[in-house]
Amino acid sequence: MKNITKTVIIALSVILWGCELDEEPIGLITKDQISSEPTASTITSSVNSTYQLLSSTLNIVGNWAWDDGQVTKNDFILQDIAAGDMNKKWNPDGDQAWMDEIAAFNFTSMNGAFNGAWSYDYEGISRANQAIATLENTEVVSTTSLTEEERSRLLGEAYFLRAFYYFDLVNLFGDVPLLTEPLEDFEAAYEVSERAPKQEVLNLISDDLESAANLLPMGKYSSPSEPWRVSLGAAKAMQAKLALYQEEWNTVISHIEELQSWGYYSLNDHYFDAFDVSKEFQEDEVIFAYDHQEQQNPGKGNGLAALMGWGFVAPTDDFKAAFEEGDPRLLYTVESDEQSVHKLLGTTDGRYKGNDDSPGNRVYIRYADVLLWKAEALIETGEVEAGLEIIDQIRVRAENTPALDGTSTSLAKVSGEGYSQEKALEILRHERRLELGFESHRFNDLRRWGIAEEVLTEMGKNFQDYNYLYPIPQGEIDKSGGQIDQNPGY
Repeated sequence: MKNITKTVIIALSVILWGCELDEEPIGLITKDQISSEPTASTITSSVNSTYQLLSSTLNIVGNWAWDDGQVTKNDFILQDIAAGDMNKKWNPDGDQAWMDEIAAFNFTSMNGAFNGAWSYDYEGISRANQAIATLENTEVVSTTSLTEEERSRLLGEAYFLRAFYYFDLVNLFGDVPLLTEPLEDFEAAYEVSERAPKQEVLNLISDDLESAANLLPMGKYSSPSEPWRVSLGAAKAMQAKLALYQEEWNTVISHIEELQSWGYYSLNDHYFDAFDVSKEFQEDEVIFAYDHQEQQNPGKGNGLAALMGWGFVAPTDDFKAAFEEGDPRLLYTVESDEQSVHKLLGTTDGRYKGNDDSPGNRVYIRYADVLLWKAEALIETGEVEAGLEIIDQIRVRAENTPALDGTSTSLAKVSGEGYSQEKALEILRHERRLELGFESHRFNDLRRWGIAEEVLTEMGKNFQDYNYLYPIPQGEIDKSGGQIDQNPGY
């Protein structure tokens, strides 16, 4: 029976999530292992494996499956390249032409980028569901050495991670299949192989984040010995982000002010400290990041650094031109003379370029981003000057950061100028591009602001109105027997 159960689980991952692999995804703890070996270690490992789909480690859900978009996590393609901030390579060529199709908005539902995003998110959701089901089974947990405090924390982490993966899915694809528990058989698989309305998924995300916030312990780190774990601050920040994307401005402000009242986070004095590998989990700005590490088995290195060694990941001229002369954030993000993306490598000397075992963390939420959410919400509610004052905090920090090339600059203040709400929103949107460049937020920003068509058409991209949602991977539609329908236009 154990082998049958395991086979069904693996087969379902093929049917629903596109993980057509020669071997199981790295780090997978199966339901069979947990039920037959219910220990604190196996249950903790189940939660730990749920984080893994946030990593940029190579070949987590594929074995050099370039055409399936599974070599590494695709958010830099679907966000930065699609938004016109990033080019595929420093020197254009025909390598991985599917990435160029994303850049030009000349793609079909067969493009591997969409399959990759779908596979990563649903594999993460599958693991989260497994962890949640186990941790909520008090009979199983009671046979282990897990304390109630540990169980609550782990359950809070799993709820957060499920919400995080679903948040990515609804922003990319809109309505998506809603899976909230481990699947037991093929009949159950067919029952869920259709798209749930986006609002239903958003409701689940909201509920999961509320559960996470109620379960996670108070403190900057939920586990001081493992600071990479989901914290209460991460859950509260995601509640604010969920409200932001639904334009619930007062709720955004409320969540952020509660987060600020705890005093855990602040802007670092130096812009690059949030990305510096030598300061990981020792600074005050990063709220949630995936912890890449060297020399681990299985590997936990940042494989995106390896792609950079092959010439991938370069800035567009449009992105570079967006910065004021002398703004130090440009060179800390990417230095064209050295062809190094410092922000993603975690150093300013290029030492990890080409190294698939790079320790540079993947930063998902940092305090500067949260402050800009609050600034946006304030401006949207008519508190224009208060919002602009927050933007000036971001700009002053940038101005005070020593430039890599030794120059100094003065960035113009934006508050106190009597700007209209419309102009203030324009300033806010521009500042987000500068501050958060290459952090995979840009296309989601353009989409939620409703200006993607205007901005990307001006760049010469073939953006159409239906591109506000990406296509459901064609392979998933085929495997569902047509029960999953396609987004309009594709």
